[in-house]
Amino acid sequence: MKFEIREDAQFGEKIYSAVHESGVHILVCPKPLFTENYVMFGTKYGSSVDRYIADGESEVTSIPDGTAHFLEHKMFENEDGVDVFSLFGEYGASANAFTSFDKTVYEFSCTDNFEKNLETLIKFVQAPYFTKETVAKEQGIIGQEIKMYDDSPSWRVLMNLMSAVYEHNAVKNDIAGTVESIAEITPEILYKTYNNFYNPANMVLCVCGPADPETVFEVCEKTLKSVKPTHVSVVTEKEPETVKQKEVRIAMPISIPYFCIGIKDFGHTLSPADKSRREIAMTLLLSILFGKSSPLYKRLYESGYINESFDSEYNISDNYSIVIISGESNNPDEAYAIIREEIEKIKKNGIDDAEFEINKKALLGGAIDVFDKTDDTVYAMLSTYFSGIDFFDSFKPYYTVTKKDVLDMLDIFSDEYISLSVVDVMEDQV
Repeated sequence: MKFEIREDAQFGEKIYSAVHESGVHILVCPKPLFTENYVMFGTKYGSSVDRYIADGESEVTSIPDGTAHFLEHKMFENEDGVDVFSLFGEYGASANAFTSFDKTVYEFSCTDNFEKNLETLIKFVQAPYFTKETVAKEQGIIGQEIKMYDDSPSWRVLMNLMSAVYEHNAVKNDIAGTVESIAEITPEILYKTYNNFYNPANMVLCVCGPADPETVFEVCEKTLKSVKPTHVSVVTEKEPETVKQKEVRIAMPISIPYFCIGIKDFGHTLSPADKSRREIAMTLLLSILFGKSSPLYKRLYESGYINESFDSEYNISDNYSIVIISGESNNPDEAYAIIREEIEKIKKNGIDDAEFEINKKALLGGAIDVFDKTDDTVYAMLSTYFSGIDFFDSFKPYYTVTKKDVLDMLDIFSDEYISLSVVDVMEDQV
């Protein structure tokens, strides 16, 4: 397996890359002076995929909500009955996995027995095993997990927001699905989904740490299966530009209300390079508007309308993009009104040059800090790969983004693109 070396002199970092004959991309960022290796093996398949057309088929395949998350759970159970977590534990590694709206990732970190742990990771992700009995057992386990999340106000306020913002996009559905939807999952559905989305051509393996890149490639050559690449066409329905619902409220037995503001964006329709630039411009705007050093944050905090939970973020993927502003508040309606007021103020008055430069430098500094931790480096490598851009190239917009780029982001902060989700305190709790 031939590999290439990409070096960035400015950061003093190298990325070794190769493509296995099966189609798996392998990226290694060596850190000889570090003690911990961190590895992620991911597939570009998350909960927002609910329909697709497989290679060689003309009909659309629909899959139950929660299938990606269910599949992630089931991958840790092998035919021989050995618990994969116990294998990692035996070799001194800490392992985990997660499913998001757009990806599923299996990961481990270790200081010793790197090769054995890497072999374990690759082998179990390539060895699906599903039966009616094991699927039924997992339906009960995940059903309890779903009920637990239903009782979480921070999760409910977010998922209610996504359902208010989106009309058709499957990102509005809970990552774990519902008790009803996972009851539809069968071994046949899991195998077909696995074969289509866990195809090596849809996957990437990322490594960061003291491990020798050539050793990584040798382990991959030995353990990766040579599977014929396939390509799946994800089916989506055209999403209206405006939000589905301006406001959604529920009440729960809590001591302080939660709120979530969502601003619907269509940045995901841009090219990979333009999406990367938009992400940085939007993140910079959110820092200027809502960062802990911003006048708005100080006003809201000192007035008692928010606490340390207040946060803002911009999420952009292949099939959705959204701004989310969230937190706890004793008066979410007043907090919302003040936030809207501040947005209109910045639309009218613009951004101070000094404030722009300070936030831009802080954002760049935070981006460069990714190299200080193996897990952050690996996740950044994996995310940029799935986004279709080079890892080192993803830093360029931090230097070139302008104040005009940031101000242009304000176009989506309009009534027709904004939804508010609130979880109020139940009256008998007051």
